[in-house]
Amino acid sequence: MTLQDNGAANYAPDGILDALAKGRPEALTRLSAFLAIPSISTDPAYHGACLEAAEWCAETLREIGFEARVEPTHGKPMVVARWRLGADDTPRAHVLFYGHYDVQPPDPLEAWNASPFEAQIVDDATHGKVIVARGASDDKGQVMTFIEACRAWIVAEGTLPVDVTVLLEGEEESGSPSLEPFLVAHGDSLKADIALVCDTGQWDAETPAVTAFLRGLAFSEVTLNGPSRDLHSGIYGGPAQNPIRVLGDLIAGLHDDNGRVTLPGFYDGVTDPSPAQSESWRALNFDGDAFLGEVGLSVPAGETDCSVVEQLWSRPTIEVNGITGGYTGPGTKTVIPAEASAKFSFRLVPGQEPAKVIDGLHQYIEQRLPADVSATYRGEGGSPAVGFDTDAPAFRATAQALEAEWGKAPVIVGCGASIPIVEAFRTRLGMDALLVGFALEDDKIHSPNEKYNLSSFEKGARSWARILAALGGTNDAA
Repeated sequence: MTLQDNGAANYAPDGILDALAKGRPEALTRLSAFLAIPSISTDPAYHGACLEAAEWCAETLREIGFEARVEPTHGKPMVVARWRLGADDTPRAHVLFYGHYDVQPPDPLEAWNASPFEAQIVDDATHGKVIVARGASDDKGQVMTFIEACRAWIVAEGTLPVDVTVLLEGEEESGSPSLEPFLVAHGDSLKADIALVCDTGQWDAETPAVTAFLRGLAFSEVTLNGPSRDLHSGIYGGPAQNPIRVLGDLIAGLHDDNGRVTLPGFYDGVTDPSPAQSESWRALNFDGDAFLGEVGLSVPAGETDCSVVEQLWSRPTIEVNGITGGYTGPGTKTVIPAEASAKFSFRLVPGQEPAKVIDGLHQYIEQRLPADVSATYRGEGGSPAVGFDTDAPAFRATAQALEAEWGKAPVIVGCGASIPIVEAFRTRLGMDALLVGFALEDDKIHSPNEKYNLSSFEKGARSWARILAALGGTNDAA
């Protein structure tokens, strides 16, 4: 069924919103239980916790009437759940909701005010009540806004206004290595009219947003090898080549004095925003100083002729995510290391190809390696940038539903981060996505003391209830 702009976006039955209000304490209990599972996908020590989180999600969906199963992969399992109106042969809209149950490591633990996997509801001077735990915002709290909206629909109406498939993965925070093979094997059974993706945010605490474009992602880990073993820096210091020194020189040369990336062919295919797009971004009055100030910074470090919003939404980047080499333990050990490594990530814009960008990194390094140093590469891959048609009926209906809940039209934004599955949905399943989430810039995702506003959790669930009504054509007035 093709989704239509049916004018129902301002409606959701009173009973659904009442059910959400009455069930709020139990909803917070469920969220706290979910947050208590340390489902850290990047660390093999937590594989069992990831399995536990997958089973928890499947059982929670079964409780409200979904047919749910945990599908094994070569890595962390997928949770696949379906709700269909079996007795009615009338064509209905069908949506695929995507989220992830895995989380980032909580390190450094000493920076947390409480245990990262024991959810705390605390008073925040800016936002009122917030829930603090690893995964509260990214992505467990966001996932639960949708599940609680479905629960309220089924409690109040005994049905959902659309057919729903839920796909929850357990490796989003570690590069989604199992996702592509899973879509190849099971993609036909996941196809829907549109995907709903919650791994995004609001414009501010009072203003919803719909994300219309995402930067792509590429990544590489580079290891430089020098001497055949670690060397005593007193005996060999001076004549021996030091891989850390070479790596430092390579990193220092990645950007010119204007913040532009120096890799060969890096900007091939990159275009500037249209005048209309630039004007709409200026109208947002985005406070770049405040954005940086919240994390203790003051001067934009990107391309000097671009605003902060342009740097985030329309310009590509390369960043160094980590460096290792030599002795890093306590005290002193005077060595020249045999090798040094760095992890790089790229944020890409439309027109860039991940493979070509990674090849440019290889060329840059190989052209600058001194004698006695070689380079090897691993962990490479990526996905291109993606954008959506903001005039599509489902996009307009969703915007109207958000306006009905928040009392103001949503801001149409870009996102500097990447969500690889969105591109996979398009290329593998021929399906566009609606990116609606309720996180905030100050939620501290991936950092200690990650939080999620209770208002975001509560109004997020109400928003999804209205969006489901809009996409399903429900006509009962709220």
